[in-house]
This record gives sequence, structure tokens and C-alpha cells, in this order.
Amino acid sequence: MFRCGQETDPESGGKGDFMTDKNNTQSAGNAAQHELSQSELDALVASSDTGVRGTTGAVGKFIMLVALFWSLFQLWFASPIPFVIGFGVFNDTEARSIHLAFAIFLAFAAFPADRTKFQLGLGMAVPLILAALFMMSSKDGTAVWWIPLVALAISGAVYLGSYRDRIPPWEWAMAAVGAMAALYLYFFYRDISSRVGAPITQDFVVAVIGILLLLEATRRSLGAALMIVASVFLAYTVLGPYMPSIIAHKGNNLSEIVNHQWITTEGVFGIALGVSTSFVFLFVLFGSLLDRAGAGNYFIQVAFSLMGHMRGGPAKAAVVSSAMTGLISGSSIANVVTTGTFTIPLMKKVGFSAEKAGAVEVASSVNGQIMPPVMGAAAFLMVEYVGIPYFDVVKHAFLPAVISYIALVYIVHLEALKAGMEGLPRAYTPKPIVQRLIGIAFTIAAICAVSFAVYYGMGWLRPAFPVAAPYLVFVLITAAYVALVRIASKEAPLELDDPNAAVTKLPLPGPTVRSGLHYILPVVVLVWALMVDRLSPGLSAFWATSYMVFILLTQRPLMAFFRANSEIGSALREGWNDLIDGLVVGARNMIGIGIATATAGIIVGTVSQTGVGSSLADVVEVLSGGNILAILFLTAILSLILGMGLPTTANYIVVSALLAPVIVTLGQQNGLLVPLIAVHLFVFYFGIMADVTPPVGLASFAAAAVSGGDPIKTGVVAFFYSLRTAALPFLFIFNTELLLINVTWLQGIFVFCVATVAMLLFAAATQGWFLARNRIHETVILLLVAFTLFRPGFFMDMIFPPYLETDPAEITEAAGDTASGESLRVRVAGVNDLGDPIEFVALVPIGEGATGEEKLSNAGLTFRQDGDKMFIDDVAFGSAASSAGLDWDQQVLRVLKPVDVPSKYWMFIPALLLLASVVMMQRRRSPRIVSTAA
Repeated sequence: MFRCGQETDPESGGKGDFMTDKNNTQSAGNAAQHELSQSELDALVASSDTGVRGTTGAVGKFIMLVALFWSLFQLWFASPIPFVIGFGVFNDTEARSIHLAFAIFLAFAAFPADRTKFQLGLGMAVPLILAALFMMSSKDGTAVWWIPLVALAISGAVYLGSYRDRIPPWEWAMAAVGAMAALYLYFFYRDISSRVGAPITQDFVVAVIGILLLLEATRRSLGAALMIVASVFLAYTVLGPYMPSIIAHKGNNLSEIVNHQWITTEGVFGIALGVSTSFVFLFVLFGSLLDRAGAGNYFIQVAFSLMGHMRGGPAKAAVVSSAMTGLISGSSIANVVTTGTFTIPLMKKVGFSAEKAGAVEVASSVNGQIMPPVMGAAAFLMVEYVGIPYFDVVKHAFLPAVISYIALVYIVHLEALKAGMEGLPRAYTPKPIVQRLIGIAFTIAAICAVSFAVYYGMGWLRPAFPVAAPYLVFVLITAAYVALVRIASKEAPLELDDPNAAVTKLPLPGPTVRSGLHYILPVVVLVWALMVDRLSPGLSAFWATSYMVFILLTQRPLMAFFRANSEIGSALREGWNDLIDGLVVGARNMIGIGIATATAGIIVGTVSQTGVGSSLADVVEVLSGGNILAILFLTAILSLILGMGLPTTANYIVVSALLAPVIVTLGQQNGLLVPLIAVHLFVFYFGIMADVTPPVGLASFAAAAVSGGDPIKTGVVAFFYSLRTAALPFLFIFNTELLLINVTWLQGIFVFCVATVAMLLFAAATQGWFLARNRIHETVILLLVAFTLFRPGFFMDMIFPPYLETDPAEITEAAGDTASGESLRVRVAGVNDLGDPIEFVALVPIGEGATGEEKLSNAGLTFRQDGDKMFIDDVAFGSAASSAGLDWDQQVLRVLKPVDVPSKYWMFIPALLLLASVVMMQRRRSPRIVSTAA
């Protein structure tokens, strides 16, 4: 989810950007040539996610206390307790201020700065350059003599250096001053609200100090790239009049910058930081607590017990365990190191090369970011940016994520087939296939029965006991938890085996599954609150996290009690320590995320302040020639380039702010009406691809460090494994059924089955192996079949166009022929918000009405004829036509009248015939069939 990629040079005491700095990339590559020890891997995760400084001694205890208080504050802010007792209620702006204060303080305290020439020069130059620009942009009469003093102080502190094992006085000063600058909105909230748009000198001083220290905190915790991008956007704010004409603007003075970026909620304290404060922190904390309880190890062991015996079993288990871990964790590097330390050596043991073993782990771990319900911070940002409920975001993202994971398991299977691999030996003799199928069916039926009982039981409980229902629900969940812990206590404790030891047999599936069923309860609470009760993401995460706190405090004592162990007091202490550790690690994992969302707010604020989004639309249109596919490729490339240095969250914020509206607008002008959620998911998918892509894919370097393989080769292989993830965004842009948009349950199941088959065929084509090694023409046929299954309408529309273009005068007749509830496509010409001429296709929902004229009137439209031209005379405020983007005085150019055409699914017949031909050709060459015949 987030990249904080830093590695410290132990000789210099500094810490650099693990991926973006050339020297660090080389050192990381050298380190990856041998397998790192567990302590070195822990340091790698710390340098990336939590900060390498402050784990021991007095400094460590102080940082731990600050992180602990941050977690406690976030739990307090999310809970309903302040509203019940009427004390400690914070509004959103105040909470964002406190959230950023913790993040900035811990960024300076936990992350030492790098001392390479590039990083040192950057850290000293950026404050001085921005100070000069701020002074240049100030109004006459504004006191700016203090700005160079601030810049020189920050540059001097950077020059004085940083240490890995201690915090020097100048870093304590930057941490404290940066935190106070963030808290300024909390302490002076009422005063600021009375002078919005008219900042005073005090506001100027705090804002300039805050922006410069935020950028330095960004360099330390996230690397150079995001600091550079944010600085460039700030420079663009000032230098607008000097830019090329296509992106020029009037320029903004210091007063406007201070007001927009720091004093109000348009910039740093905007939506992105608000999402981090309200939603993301609790989900990260939930994952941290769940992992601390032992769920991460449980998921790995369950996956191995169930899948380790298959061809390439450890690799398949790695995919499944990473998918399960991805449910609760959105950090690529943490997922790679957590599951990879166990899975990668076992994959190598059954025949995978070091690079392929690392690549499988990378592809599966990075995919964890697209796996609902967590999906990293981007999912919650989509709620705010797209304006749809979180339930809908999860619904739209679910199918592509599941299909992508299924395809990765299949890719692993193909690799095992190519190499003739076998699985690990089973721990038991399997039952006959029929018996196993009956057992699986019974298990599914039992889960369904329990689900229905819970669903309808809750539906009865709440109306019957409206006041006592929450307490009764807690008692029932706790009873289930105690029962599951009792079941787990009868099994041997799950220990994380040594993956380098000889594997004689796999763990037994039954005991392994039963040993941790209680870990699933908090996930059920979270999913139930999100998807069934439809609570807000923040409140859902709060209840799930609260229950995790309860589990951490009680699971060890309960285990000791059920196992008749007398050390219950010791178990209580261990549970308390687990809780404290989980709270601290959760907060430290949030440092980079909080900083990333705040700094990305500078970029978003610049876009809204300067109007660069509209200018960028012109640039993209020129570069792409107005072709929607070219626009999508440009967007994908930009996401990959920015993702090389930006954390996933910041990358998503930047690219979605710049290009998501452009894609929607230009798509509309080209007759392709793309839902906004599809565009945002497109941007998000390519943002996470940057974690894989060489030369700076952080997850690939982490996996190579575990496997001892070459990091670049690992990244290349992982990129080919991830082509399925890169293909999906293009497909769901053109076929929104993949996002379950406007489909029924039966249609959804049908789309899932067809899309899964199509993705497996795509994987077989890109891997060069289906039943046997592919020949070139077979690969082409498989790609064609996969594309046809994904988007059957492409070829059918070429044969039978679904719309007939008619004259504008026939719009009434076309509306009359359109059934109520359907939409009428109309191509219109007018002007945009800036007065520039545009031409686009609008989708007008048609409501009830006896005639076409009545239907159009109910949609909010009236027309006037001017010679042979048809114009929109009026659009009712808030009507369906207004929502479709129609406005008065627009000219209707063409009416796209729907016509009856054969079902697009008829194209499946030739596609399946082509597939059958490939099967027949490859069956003759299939190694298994040839060996059987011999």
C-alpha cells in the first residue's frame, strides 16, 4: 500500500531512499545477492515501514510512548464514547491537525536522514529555493525578512547530519516545531475561521515553516521523489505566468498559497489527510493487532497444509497466504518479508529458481493491495473522490482482485508443469475423491447455514431488543470466541517452522485450521459491519479493532486455562505486552502514510488552485490525438513513472487528481461513457504495478533480499507474472460488467465464470504454456479468445452497430422508442466551464411517459428549433438531464438511437471453437499425454 523505502548506511549513520537513490539501489542489489538473516530482514521492513531508529534505550521508550499515544488518540477519535460523555469531541479539522502532528514528530524521530551527496544536496536546496519563490510571490508590504532565516535553519539542520542510534538536538527541534506547526489549526481553529482568506503574519510564519518541515519529513520517511514532485508543484503555483502557454496561469501570491495549502482544508489538511485520519489508521492498526495475535502465521500454515501437496505447492500456498494476509495488510514490502521468509525457501526447495520464487511472492504480495476489504488507503480515498459508499467500492473491486489471484495460482501451476515439479509430501493418506467432494460440500453448506442463521438472527434480535441488542451481540460473539479458543487449545500451538530445515511432511490440515479459527472472528466483525450493517469504514474498523484488543488481552489466558496451565498471570502479562506492541507498531506503520497523504495534499491543492487539471486535459488531448486508448496508455505510463518514487497512496492521489477527470471527459467526447470508479481503479492498479516494475520495484528488491536472487531479474519475472493485473484495468474500462456495474446476481456469477476462464487463457498465452509449450500462432489465438471472452461486444458492435445515428429532429421519436429506465445517447456541442468549445456524448436517463415528448420533459429537457439546427432550450435544475452534463443552448448534433441487435454473447461460439482447435493441437504434444501413450 505504501512505500517508505529507506535503507541506512551504517557507516555514515544516515538513511536514504532505498529505491530512488542510485547508491542505495546498488547497495540493495548487492545485498540481495545473498539471503539476508532474519534480523537483516526485520531491519529492511523497519527502514521501509516503521523507521529504523528508536527501538531501544530512553529514546526508544519515548518514541514508543508517542506512538502509543497516537494509537490511543485515534481509537478515542473513532469511538462513540466522546459523544456519549460529552467530552473530548474533535471535529475533522482538529483531528487532522493532531494526526499530522504525530506523523511529523515521529518522522523526524524514527527516520534518520541520508547523507549521500544527492540527498544532502536536495535536503539543503529545496528549502532555499522555495524560500526564494515565496519571497518573490509576496505582496508589496508583506514582511518576508524572516523567510530566508527559516530556510537557512532547516538547511543547516540537514547539513549537520543525522545518526542512526541517537537523535541530535537539531532533529528534536525540527520534530517539535513541525508538530507545533501542524497543531496550529487545532489551537487557533476559531481565530482562523474568522479570517479565512486574510492570513496574518503569524499564519504566514507557521505555514511556511510547516510546509518546509513537511517536505523534509517526506524526504526522510518516503524518499526524494515525493518531495521533488510536491516542490515542483509549489514552484508551478508561483511561476504560472512564466510557463508555456498551454499550462500557464496567472500565478498565486504567498497569501493565497498560505491560505490554500496550510490554513484551510484545500491543501495539506485536505481530503487525503482526512481519510488517513478517519479511516486508514484504524485499518492499519487492526492489521497490526491481528498479526501480533498470530493471524499472519496462521494464514501461512493453513495455506501450506491445504495446498503444499500440489504441483508447485509452496508457490500456490504463497499466493493464497498472501491473499489472506492482504485482507488485513496493504504493505507490499511487509507482506513480502512476512510470508516470503517462509514461502520462498520452500519454493526453491521444490524446484523454483531464486528469481521465480521471489517473483511469485512479489506478484502475490503486491496484489494484496487490490484485495478488499482493506485495499490500502486508496479504497477510502475513492469513497471521498468518487462520492460512493465504501460498500460499492468493495463490490466493484472484488471481482478483478479475485480473478487476478486465481490467475496467479494458475501461472504457478503452469510454471510447475513446465519444470515437471511435484508438491511436498502429504502428512496423511487422502480419502477418495468422492468422499472429499462430499466433505467440501458439507463444509460449504454448514458455512451457509451459519451465515443465514446469523443474518436472520441479527435481523430478529435488533427489533426485539432495541436497547440491549449491542450487548447481546457482544455476548454471543464472545461465546463463539471462547468456544473457538477451546477448540484451538486442544491442538498443538502453531510455531513458525524453519523453512530451511528439511521438509519431511506437511502439517495436517484439520488440526492446523482448528488451531486459529478465532482469528477469523474479528475479520467477520469487520466485514459484517462494512458490508451488512453498512456502517462507516471508520466505525467498522473501530469495532473490529476494539474486538482485537479484547482478543489480545484474553487469548493467552484462555489458552492457559483450557490447557490447565498454571501460568495464567504470565499469560496475562504476555497478552498485555502483545497489545502494547501491536498499538506501537500500528502507529509506526502509519508514519509514512500520514506524511504521504499530507504531502500529496500539496499537489491536490495546487491542482485546485491553479486549474492545471484543465490545462493538462489539453496537453493529454494533443499527445493522444483524442484517442481514448492512447489516453489510457499515457495514464498507465505516468502512473508507473510516478510509482517508481512515490508511495502507492500518493501516486493514486496525484494521478487521479490530474488525469481521472481528463479520461472521463475525453472518453465522453469520444462516445465512451466511463464510470468514474472504473477510472480511479485503473489509476490505482497501475500505481501498485510500480512496486513490481524494474528498475526500482521495492517489493522485488525485498523478495530478492529474501531469496538471494538477482533483484532486477526478479522484477522482470514478477512483471510478466503481473501482466494479468496490468490487463484488467484496460478491460474493465471497456467492459464495466467486470466491476459488477448494472448487473444482477446471476449476471455477476456468469461474468465471474467467463472472466476467470478468459484470464486463465490470457495467463497461458503470456506464460507460453497451455497444455504444452505454445507456438506463436497458438499464443495469438489464446490472446484473441481471451479478449473475445472479456469483451464480446467489441466484435459484435463491428458487425451489428448497437446505435443508429439519426437527425436531431428525431429525438422525440427516439425517446418514445426508448423503454423507461433505459438511457438515450445524444451527441451535443457546447462550451465547457472555461468557455472553450467541446463536443461530447451524453447519456440521458429516460423516465416514465406516454409519449417521447413527455419522457423528455420528465427528464428535464425542452428544445427549440433554429432552422435546421436543434438546440436545448432549457434544462431543469437537479434533473436527470442536468446530471448527464446537458445545459441550455447546447446544440444537438446527433441522436444515437438504440437498435435491436443479436446478443453479444454469440461471439463466444467462434471463440470457443478457436480454443478447441488449440486444445486439439496441443493435446498431441502434451507431455502427460505423450508419456501415458508411451
